[in-house]
Parts: sequence; C-alpha cells; structure tokens
Amino acid sequence: MSEVFNGYERQYCELSANLSKKCSSAVALDGEQKKQKLSEIKSGLENAEVLIRKMDLEARSLPPNVKSSLLVKLREFKSDLNNFKSEVKRITSANLNAAARDELLEAGMADTKTASADQRSRLMMSTERLGRTTDRVKDSRRTMMETEEIGVSILQDLHSQRQSLLRAGDTLSGVDDNVGKSKKILAGMTRRMNKNKWTIGAIITALVLAIIIILYFKLT
Repeated sequence: MSEVFNGYERQYCELSANLSKKCSSAVALDGEQKKQKLSEIKSGLENAEVLIRKMDLEARSLPPNVKSSLLVKLREFKSDLNNFKSEVKRITSANLNAAARDELLEAGMADTKTASADQRSRLMMSTERLGRTTDRVKDSRRTMMETEEIGVSILQDLHSQRQSLLRAGDTLSGVDDNVGKSKKILAGMTRRMNKNKWTIGAIITALVLAIIIILYFKLT
C-alpha cells in the first residue's frame, strides 16, 4: 500500500466529513449566509477533486496487484464526490428559485410604478447572464476532465516505457555476463594454445637433436 495514497485518502475523508456538515447546515440558511456557505462548499469540492486526481495518478503508477484495489476505492470516492455535487446543485437550485421568486415579486410591485417592458428586459438580461455563466462552467469542467484524461494517459505511457527500459537493462546485464564468460573461455584457449606451441617446439627440437646425433654416430 502506498503511503502517499494513504495520506491523500486521510485528507479526503476529513474533507468529506466537513463537506457533509456544511451541506446539512446550508439547507437551514438563507440570504447572504447561504451564499457564503455554498461558496465554502464549492471551494471544498474543488479541493476534493484535486485530491481525487492525485490519488488517481498515484494509484496508476503502482504495481498492478496494488493498483486494482486502490482504483476500486477511488471509484467509491468519486461516487461520494458526485453525490456532494448533486446535493450542492439541489441547494443552489432551491436558492436560485427563491431568488427568482423574490425578483418576480419585486418586479410585480414595480409594474405599478414603472413600465413592465423595462422589468422584462432586465429579467431577460439576468437569465442570459446566468445561461452564459453556466455554459462557461460546463466548458471549464469539460476542459479539466480532458486534461485529466490526457495526464493519466501520459502517466500510463511513461510507466510502460519504464518497464521496457528495465527489461532492456536486464537483457544488457545478461549480455555482459555472457561476454565476460566468453572472454574467460578465449583467454583459457589462448593459454592452452601457447602451451601447446611450446610443447610442440620442444618435441621438434628434441627430434632434430636426436636425428643429428644419430647421423653423427653413423658418419663416424
């Protein structure tokens, strides 16, 4: 088990418990207090997403037997985070509905004093701004997810390349051992060849001397 992953897991569990408390308390709030609490919850969700990405990268860099169990645990964390996001959307939607209702009531009161066309125009502008903001948030989230997928893919490629380099290193070590053994065998063969040369030379010298002695005795 990775100590780094365990550290991220502890941080996420603490953050998850804190987010759960804040979501429960946000339901009972209204006005600026509710907006402040939602802002804190969204900041916590961003931190939780960062921790999950770190855990994902760390888990995918580990050996397969460890990685599989950590990825199962990571899916549970992602499901927990999605539940928090759904809860925040529900609270935010309720808050937006209340704000829209209040704005409509104010617009209805203002219709008795000002032109209704101006009120409708302002409501349409607010709706358009809200729509544009929502689109930007969706685009940012899509870009973040694509970047995360690319990062995970790069990490997997690097891990595969590392394994290939390790296997190549083992192969080179085996080649070095074989070369060393071959050198020792060649050196032994060279020594035996030199020894045989001297032995053959001595035998030839002895035969030549013997022939010379025999000829000498025959001639004399």
